Amino acid sequence: MRRRILVLGDGLLGSSIVDKTNWLSVSRKKDEIDFINPETYEKWIKKDYYQEVINCIGCTKTYDKKKDDNWNVNYKGVVDLVEMCNKYNKKLIHISTDYLYSNSKEEASEEDVPVHCDNWYGYTKLLGDAYVQLKSNNYLLIRCTHKPEPFPYEKAFVSQLGNFDYVSKISDLIIQLIEKDSSGLYNVGTKRKTMWHLAKETKDDVKPTSKLPDESTPRNVTMDVSKLNKELGLDES
Repeated sequence: MRRRILVLGDGLLGSSIVDKTNWLSVSRKKDEIDFINPETYEKWIKKDYYQEVINCIGCTKTYDKKKDDNWNVNYKGVVDLVEMCNKYNKKLIHISTDYLYSNSKEEASEEDVPVHCDNWYGYTKLLGDAYVQLKSNNYLLIRCTHKPEPFPYEKAFVSQLGNFDYVSKISDLIIQLIEKDSSGLYNVGTKRKTMWHLAKETKDDVKPTSKLPDESTPRNVTMDVSKLNKELGLDES
């Protein structure tokens, strides 16, 4: 039976998921929803047709020193969405970030303490995660980073290490978790690599750089993805 899922957001990840599944998406551009005003999207979530809601909306201004956008979207908006999904008995699939592990232990597992990078993006994403785990009646929480393919920039960091990958691979893993009815917290990614090694897969002439754009940019966001691999029956070698 076709899954009845509503995708919030049509950015890079949301679009990739919808392209592969044909699940319905709603967004600010297409449907004039405002994530910090739940009245603008409640009519979609309350429909009996949808069983699950994927939140691909987030403020990703990782170097922005301003608080408000990150606070309103990554925390306040998530609080509203959790309450609404509980109200209408929907499972929430929430997309978070590996940046929460930037000051945690190397290859942090889901059981290790996330800390976050020293900026409003990381702090508000951590708050949103905590609210989902504390208050959601039914959730799948995913920590990941996805990149456009091919790599679009002239330079890539040799000083940043993680389990990030291209959006096509990350969206595949997320879809598999959803279709298995997985729940709880999952680190989602592939083998650890530098951003430069990832970029080289699709852009031969990409130049390595060790200069990060901001002092709060994390150098190490490696995650233990063994729980994901076990759940999906993936080869860890």
